[in-house]
Amino acid sequence: MRVLGIDLGSRAVKLAVFEDGNFSDSMVYDTASFYRDFCSNVNQKISIDFEKLGVGCFDNVVSTGYGRNNVNVENATVILELKAHTFGAVWQTGLEDFTLLDIGGQDSKVISVRNGKMVDMVLNDKCAASCGRYLENMANVLGIGIEELAGYYENPVELNSTCAVFGESELIGKISEGYSIKAMAAGVNHSLFRRIKPIIERFPHENLVVCGGVARNKALLEYIKSELDFKRIVTPKRPQLNGAIGCCAFKIRKMSRS
Repeated sequence: MRVLGIDLGSRAVKLAVFEDGNFSDSMVYDTASFYRDFCSNVNQKISIDFEKLGVGCFDNVVSTGYGRNNVNVENATVILELKAHTFGAVWQTGLEDFTLLDIGGQDSKVISVRNGKMVDMVLNDKCAASCGRYLENMANVLGIGIEELAGYYENPVELNSTCAVFGESELIGKISEGYSIKAMAAGVNHSLFRRIKPIIERFPHENLVVCGGVARNKALLEYIKSELDFKRIVTPKRPQLNGAIGCCAFKIRKMSRS
C-alpha cells in the first residue's frame, strides 16, 4: 500500500510517501511555487496535478496544513495540523509521552502528548517574531545565511522588541553601535527563545521533541538545554517533514484498526 502525506505549510509544502507502512520518499517545495506550478482551485478545493508533480501512483492521500483553507485538498482525507504533528512525532521518535515544540514559518506550537494523543496545546500565531520567518528576516538584515545564524548562541546582544518589524529596526541600531555579527545573531536566536520559553514551560515533562524547520537551529537547542528542565531533548531524523509523515502515520494506524 502506498500513502502520500501532504503538509501545506505557510513557507514550504512537504510531501512524504510511505510504502507498506515505511517511509520511502519525500519532497519539499516553496509554498507559492507549489500552488502556482502544481495546483488549481476547483469548487473551493485545491486540486493538485499529481502527474505533473511526479509522485507516481498511490492508494491514499492525507493532507494537513497551515490555516483552514490550506487543508481543503480535493480527493484527500483531511486532518488537523496539530493531529498530524502529534502522529508524526510519535511515529518518528517511538515515544508516547512528551512535550512537542514545532516552530513553523508563521507560528509556533507546543503540544502536550500523553499515551500517544494530544491532550493540550498552545499556539502562538499573533506575531512573526516567534516563528521561522523572523529568523529569515533578521538573517537578511545581518547579511548572513539562515544556516550561519543558527550556529551563534554565545554572548547574545539583548534585543527587547516584541514585534518583528520593530525588531529589525532595533537590530539595525545594534549594527550601528558596532556589535559583532556573532553577538547580534546570538541575540536574534535568544530573543526567539525568550518568546517561546513561557509556552514550553506550560507543559513540563522529561521529554521534549523539537520539530519544524527551526529544529536544526543549534542555538535554540543550546538555550533550551541550558535554561529549561528537560532530561531529554529529541530532534527526529526528519523534523521538517513531521506533519507530512504524521498524515501517513495517521492513515496507517486507522487502517490497521479497521
